Amino acid sequence: MRTSLPVLEDLGEIEGKSVLVRLDLNVPIGLDSSGRRVVTDDFRIRSCLPTLRWLTDHGARITACSHLGRPDGAADPRYDLQPVREVLDEMLPGVTLLENLRFSPGEKGNDPAFVAQLVEGQDLYVNDAFGVCHRKDASVVGPPRFLPSAAGRLVEMEVSQLGSLLDAPKRPFVVIIGGAKVADKLGLLSALARRADRLLIGGAMAFTFISAIGDSSGASLVDPSKLEACRSLLQRNENILLPVDFVAAAPGVELEKDDLSGLARDAPESGIELTGPDQIKIVGRSIPAGWTGYDIGPATSELFREAVIEASTVLWNGPMGVFEDRRFAEGTRVVAAAVADCPGHTVIGGGDSVAAVHRYGFAGRIDHISTGGGASLELLEHGDLPGLVALRESWAGQSAASPSGPG
Repeated sequence: MRTSLPVLEDLGEIEGKSVLVRLDLNVPIGLDSSGRRVVTDDFRIRSCLPTLRWLTDHGARITACSHLGRPDGAADPRYDLQPVREVLDEMLPGVTLLENLRFSPGEKGNDPAFVAQLVEGQDLYVNDAFGVCHRKDASVVGPPRFLPSAAGRLVEMEVSQLGSLLDAPKRPFVVIIGGAKVADKLGLLSALARRADRLLIGGAMAFTFISAIGDSSGASLVDPSKLEACRSLLQRNENILLPVDFVAAAPGVELEKDDLSGLARDAPESGIELTGPDQIKIVGRSIPAGWTGYDIGPATSELFREAVIEASTVLWNGPMGVFEDRRFAEGTRVVAAAVADCPGHTVIGGGDSVAAVHRYGFAGRIDHISTGGGASLELLEHGDLPGLVALRESWAGQSAASPSGPG
């Protein structure tokens, strides 16, 4: 993995200079008791403070920019950045925050005119938005073509942490991958299976693998188009561990999802809520016809826990079940606890996994919590990202014109 990036110190003297800073302030927004839009989770805002404070302490004038939600290229009051601006101003006054980048179609379209608008009047560019570094948006790949550019502290840390997992992880290296769509992660699974000592697969994506080896998945989510790819992956990699049991629900059982928008949540009591043989029960690897698996079972949870506890390096991305429903949360809770208890180096990525460790009170016991879901997965799969390439090429272009450049 090519991890060498220009960093803040490479920008040289910045006092009095104008710096455009791309941040990822795509935070959850809710309504308070008066109906006013407010930030319900300021984790991403706090994550960017080290970069902003460094720039401020060195005398820079900061113009920050970010997206929020998916406004589809037009101004939409549901996605304006005023609630974010208020929190940021409380934490660090003096930072100018532009309006939502995605209010312009030029952002997603990487329009040169929009890039020119962003860099006008700016002397330098800093990318501290790791969560969008896998995208070729105007604000991500455009400014480095025109301004001396560097990675912010968050991007620098993310690349260092995730890069170490691929370059030289301490062994045994255990990876846990969950979530719903197997198609989105087959490339990642293949890449990680070659590097990990154990690859544990949970979540709804496990059912396509289960079906691929001939077991019944009942009414659980299966991607028929990926059966052969899953079968081939299992045949090539004996280090993949699939669930051996599940918590399944009978036909007609509806999910009951909690609100997980905030971090301050009371952890649910541990244990699986079995509501009778006609509704929810623990089954083996084969799911009965008509039934749906919504969580890994207790035997699988213990297998996964044992593998994680013995690891020297752990990467976890994706829940083990529908953990928003307390009846199907135990598998995710057990894995979260195991990662927190692991004496090795632990890394978590993906919004649902991050929400889980916060929900269960384990966040403070994780070595690194990634702010980028899709970006972290693509970096692990491909070893590079468009936003990182743009930063390196910025200095390569300057080096061609002058001998100066990042050390």
